[in-house]
Parts: sequence; C-alpha cells; structure tokens
Amino acid sequence: MSRIWNDIKNEYALGGPETRLIIVNVAIFIVSALYFAFVAGSGFPDWLALRPGVVLYYPWTIVTYSFLHANFMHILSNMLVLNFSSRLFRTYFSIKQFLGVYFLGAIFAALVYIANYYIFGAGSGLIGASAAVMAVLVAITTYNPTMEVRLLLIGNVKLWIITGFLIFLDLISIPAESSVSHLSHLSAALFGFVYMKMLQNGTDMSVAVTSVIDFFTNLFKPRQKTRFKAVHRNFDKKTQTRPASVVTKDRTQQQIDEILDKISRSGYDSLTKEEKDFLFRAGK
Repeated sequence: MSRIWNDIKNEYALGGPETRLIIVNVAIFIVSALYFAFVAGSGFPDWLALRPGVVLYYPWTIVTYSFLHANFMHILSNMLVLNFSSRLFRTYFSIKQFLGVYFLGAIFAALVYIANYYIFGAGSGLIGASAAVMAVLVAITTYNPTMEVRLLLIGNVKLWIITGFLIFLDLISIPAESSVSHLSHLSAALFGFVYMKMLQNGTDMSVAVTSVIDFFTNLFKPRQKTRFKAVHRNFDKKTQTRPASVVTKDRTQQQIDEILDKISRSGYDSLTKEEKDFLFRAGK
C-alpha cells in the first residue's frame, strides 16, 4: 500500500497539470464515495455542488462543482477525455494557458447554467468536469482541426471529427430530462472556440486565471531572505579603469529563447520561415 501511495505522490510531483487534475478528481471521487456509503447516503452538499438557488451564499461552487462526479462511468469518461485533450493542447500551448481555458470554461458553463435556471427555471444542480474538459478539447480543435489522432481499434482520425461527434451527442441529448447539463457542455464548447480565436488575435484570457493562481501560490510560499554579498572591485592601477566584467547572453542563445517564448505563447505554426530555419540550424 505504501508503494502505491509513493507512486501516486511521485506522479503528482513529476506529472503535468493534467496528471495532477486527474489525481485530485479521482481522490475527491473516492472520498465522496466512501462518505456517501458510510455516512451521508447520497447528494453533494450545497457548499460544493453548483446549486443556482444558493450560489450567492457559496460563490466558490462555480469552480468546485467541476471536481465532483456522480458515479464511476461519469468520472472515467471525463478523465479519459481530459487526458486526451490536455496533451494535445499542451503540444502547442503553455501550462498556464491550459489551466486558464480549463477553469474559465468551467466558470463560463456555470454562469450559463445559473442564467438558464433563473430565466427558464430549469436545472437544480450541476457537477462534473465535462464542461471544463469540453472547453479544452474545442480550443485545441479550433487551433488545429485537421490534426490526426490515433484511436485504438480505429486508426487515424482527424481531431475535428472526434470533437464534432461529442458535440453532436450533446445536441441530440437536449430534449432529454438532463438537457441542462448538455447545454452547459455546449456553452463550454462555445467558450473554447472564442478563447482560441481571441488568443490567435493576441488576447490571452487565461492571464486572469493564472494571475489568481500565482497570487495564492506566492501567498503561501515562504519568503526567502535576501543575502548580501561583499563585492570586491579590482581596478587597473595604471589606467584607473574597471575591467569589463559584465557577461552578456550569447546572441544565438538569446534568439533561441525568444523563439521558444513565441512558441509557448502562440504555437510553432506562428513562427516565420526564417525563425523555423534558424531554430533548425541551431539544433544541429
């Protein structure tokens, strides 16, 4: 048992953001399943699940609802699509951009869900990471719809076909009793599309989320005391001038860093032909 626990800790420490999200979601699902089995029976509390009637008292539920799942198949399907879509997304974009579109997609879907409740009186509660995952999937599909993905037992399939099929399932499920949850998926899909289009035009909405994450990360990070060093300066006695001691970054390395920063912001396809050729020559 201790070995399994150590493996999980190592995966969490060394894995990417999608791995950490999956571990957190699975851990919450196991704890909630045990709680319902031995203590409470069923039903998530109002201070965790998104319930429009009381959301003003628990505003954080526009995020926490996305970490709750009703049953094993619910969390299994969401985590599989999360792992699939996040790895594709991070092929072109940064971790902060992934976290931004993930949480903003969940928040946008929650707001649409709440608005639908007060306008049409539909829906009583919302849980699940489906909306956040759908935002990520549609965002990367918008960026590179013709990317080919290899599926088990099927072979290579273009990404837009996979995403389109999932959206089609939500559309045909709208007449069902759980139509509100499918509308939240579609609203998150819309957000993913808008997010990517705005990013391609130079506006990165993920900055709002990553700024909050950075704030709380730095808030609980222990402050390091600045250590001062005694610096001895040697002067040429004859000329009374200082020797050149400032080392500047190699120009080639500086260009490489600038190109890599551009890739992390806008993806490899945003590079000019000259930049691609330069990066290729530098890698030899």
